[in-house]
Amino acid sequence: MSADPATVSILQAQEPHDDAVTTGMGTGTGAEAEAEAEVTAVDPDEVAKSLPVSAEDDAKRGVLATASAGTVTIVTPVYASPEIPETTQREVWTWYAYYIGANGLSLFNFGPTAFQNLLAQAAPEDTGLLDFGGHPRNVNSIVLLCNGISFAVQAALFLVIGAYADFGSGRRWVLIVFSLLSYGVGFGWLGVHEPAHWQAAAALYMLGLLCYQLTLTYWTAAFPALARNTRRLKDAAGAYAEGEITQVEYDLADEMERSRLSNMAFYIQSIGEVGILAVIVGVMFGVHVTDSTEANNWGLSVLIAVATAFWVALGLPWFFLEKKRPGLKIPDGMNIVTVGLWQLWEAATQIWRLKQSLIYLAGYFLLGDSLNTTVTVIGTLQNSVVAYDTLMLTYLLIVGIAAQGTGIGVFWLIQKRVGVSAKAMFNAVMVSIILLDGWGMIGNWTDKFGFHNAWEFWLYQVFYGLFVCPWYSYSQILISSVTPRGHEFLFFSLFSIIGKTSSFIGPQVSSAIIDASPGGSNNSAPFYFLFALSVVSALGIWIFLDLEKSAREQEVFLQEEKARLGLATDSDS
Repeated sequence: MSADPATVSILQAQEPHDDAVTTGMGTGTGAEAEAEAEVTAVDPDEVAKSLPVSAEDDAKRGVLATASAGTVTIVTPVYASPEIPETTQREVWTWYAYYIGANGLSLFNFGPTAFQNLLAQAAPEDTGLLDFGGHPRNVNSIVLLCNGISFAVQAALFLVIGAYADFGSGRRWVLIVFSLLSYGVGFGWLGVHEPAHWQAAAALYMLGLLCYQLTLTYWTAAFPALARNTRRLKDAAGAYAEGEITQVEYDLADEMERSRLSNMAFYIQSIGEVGILAVIVGVMFGVHVTDSTEANNWGLSVLIAVATAFWVALGLPWFFLEKKRPGLKIPDGMNIVTVGLWQLWEAATQIWRLKQSLIYLAGYFLLGDSLNTTVTVIGTLQNSVVAYDTLMLTYLLIVGIAAQGTGIGVFWLIQKRVGVSAKAMFNAVMVSIILLDGWGMIGNWTDKFGFHNAWEFWLYQVFYGLFVCPWYSYSQILISSVTPRGHEFLFFSLFSIIGKTSSFIGPQVSSAIIDASPGGSNNSAPFYFLFALSVVSALGIWIFLDLEKSAREQEVFLQEEKARLGLATDSDS
């Protein structure tokens, strides 16, 4: 059975961070003893092999083992601390509500549609090409290029923000600032709805993707801390401390709680988004989007603004009800400027010890590249086939999101009832991504299948929602499973950088493939590349990723880090 980062816990390097971890559970093992321990580089596999048969009994007292030859002190963590605020139901529900508002309708779904719609109208009928970036390009090529530019800027921002966000207690302001910027972009579309303004639409499109992805990443980064401070896990930590449950039982509770919050967030968001879309359909009829092309253009801008208004209303409560939880304390001799540079250096030089984290990072890079580009390519094909009909696109989204809620709900139900690991559920998603790219590849050989017909996009929305959308939940669960505790923001930023870098490369390759195809207009050509990429990356994750081994690597990593710098939390920041 695959486990989460706490599995077979041997070492703990951090004092309480967002995950409510303290050291020194049990007699004879305090923070002072840990600080004095001389810790040398160790092989996680060798450490595991050296544990005595009675390790489980020792673990109940807070100590797994002490190896004198080395000298390495191995200490299990206390998983809950009374100093860290407990996660309340009200806090969880406002976290859920934020994501109902940040559903992507405004900047991720209809923003791209509005942009592509204006491009199509602005392009001359004889060539279909517009000058962009110093070269004449078709609509799909421009969209892919803008995606790549936006994702490149995102990667740079994630690098800077992620280096600092785990320190102090000001991490919440990152989400607040980029949420406010997102609101501004969403309402800004009200002034951009004519073909002549396609350059302004390009700017709003790229900025919208940038802000939306940043808000989504740092909203997601909060869930490990929320999960590990719920009453359920605090009780489990107490039971573990008293010897009532084993390490493996606590680890299972930890993984299931993280899975519960992540899956429930996506499930509830899907239900809420269907309701928002129902309201939007009424608004579309109210502005008479079917009367003319101009009315349809205006309707898209109104739709984006309405979706943004829902985001504002549903997102604000989280800003006020999120509890302040301490982050890492800035090490002695450093300040808020130098600590970020140090954090980047630490990540660059020490992450190589986390081999399993790197395996998932590589797989996430490749598979994320394939999926992100696949969705973009299918989206451009869908928009062309349905002729940017706002109502039709809204109906398609309703079907897709209803299927998404059903899919995530069923995946979570199977995991909870059958006891399947998060990685096994993720494997099922990877197979679905391969099938999706395979279907698109058929479109290179025939016009009867392969995303050339309107009925295929109805089928796509159902299949994508049921079997592919769980990626957005389970990929985040696996990120939390390979993330050393206390470094959530750095690692979620790192994975976002990798995701955005891949999203920069994939669209550029796909754009080049389209441009190189006969006539520069075969929008199905990228599926050759995407299918191969999905197969290779899925096999790599399936075969080589071992979450239990990852847990041991993380614990050694954290213990050595603490020995070097004596990191603590900064509850007073």
